[in-house]
Amino acid sequence: TALEGWGKVAKRVLDMAGAVVGLTVLSPVFVVAAFAVKWETAGPVFVRLKRVSRNREFDLIKFRSMVKNAEEIKASLAVFNERKDGPLFKMKDDPRITNIGRFIRKYRIDELPQFWNVLTGDISLVGPRPHQPDEISRYRKHHKKVLAIKAGAAGLAQVSGSSDLPFEQEVALDTFYVENWSLWLDLKVIAKTIFKIFTDKSAV
Repeated sequence: TALEGWGKVAKRVLDMAGAVVGLTVLSPVFVVAAFAVKWETAGPVFVRLKRVSRNREFDLIKFRSMVKNAEEIKASLAVFNERKDGPLFKMKDDPRITNIGRFIRKYRIDELPQFWNVLTGDISLVGPRPHQPDEISRYRKHHKKVLAIKAGAAGLAQVSGSSDLPFEQEVALDTFYVENWSLWLDLKVIAKTIFKIFTDKSAV
């Protein structure tokens, strides 16, 4: 990929700087969100979700936006999956989402703890979407190109339509990113992500 040598060093420096700034500046939001999640329903404040980055499984950290036993319920909701074009799961009115969960998803607050995953090196600020191990097990050969580099908290596919994109188009965008990486492209995706947070409320 284009991400070799000094490019890899520069990307890691950007990741660490962005993660430190994000965790520091947004710490008041973390406190309020943690209190709200804990106040509404029983269960942990954070959830650890199994994801894959560069063929390595890790725990992606998010604020809990669903009921405590959400994963156990997921199998019974499979018939309502709106994504018929690939291995991903999407349900617009998912009954597992709590009231607070719906709010923090709308403003992407549930994803803020991923700054910790960026700081520890599990993922980058920008990269292909980190998918679940069971989803990746159903990837076709050309889908696996997106595993060539670290997954990202934000990505070219996310700022281009996110889960509204057909799966093949999402893979095509992430593959383009892998093959044409540059620090300038990362900065553009970060800027578009910030803009999308304030203008697009389709996360729910």
